[in-house]
Amino acid sequence: MNIRKWKDSPALKETRDMLETKLEDKKVRGILNWIFQIAVVLIFGILAGIALFQSVTVQESAMEPTLQVGERFFVNRAVYKVSSPERGDIIVYKTSGSDDAALHIGRVIGLPGETVQISNGAVLINGEVYNENKNFPEISNAGLASDGVSLESGEYFVLGDNRNNSEDSRYGDIGNINKKYIVGKVWFVISPKDKFGFLKG
Repeated sequence: MNIRKWKDSPALKETRDMLETKLEDKKVRGILNWIFQIAVVLIFGILAGIALFQSVTVQESAMEPTLQVGERFFVNRAVYKVSSPERGDIIVYKTSGSDDAALHIGRVIGLPGETVQISNGAVLINGEVYNENKNFPEISNAGLASDGVSLESGEYFVLGDNRNNSEDSRYGDIGNINKKYIVGKVWFVISPKDKFGFLKG
């Protein structure tokens, strides 16, 4: 058989074209599969982000000067699923389990099992003065804590940093905060730009 004629035969050309088409189809399928996998990862990442973090805008002056009205931050919703709030944590909480319940921001002062009292403008925990190492003003209104507030299991006592202009655990409409009503921990400041980053303080 003439090899040159065999190479140029229609049957061989058709076979070669078919193989090339299959190779191209395989490449296209590989690229599409790669794009699909990336899309799935991105979607899961976005969903995980929505589940773990929540964007909140400060609506009240209770946490000034640490957090100002209008500032935006991310709340870490996952951290208290695997741990408990610590003294000094800045948390976002509700006063009930209702979806429509307003969000409040406060600093954890008292922990479960402790007694918190405010006397002569100072915070006492189990009878000992609590030194926060921060320049907070002397408290003028002790509210419910004037005679001491005992915290049950899963309960926390919170105060706003703006001690004399804050609605917090000193008042009956807030009271002790049950852990199940804590949305999460203030974690990352989004705006303003000069405060962008992990929350300090």
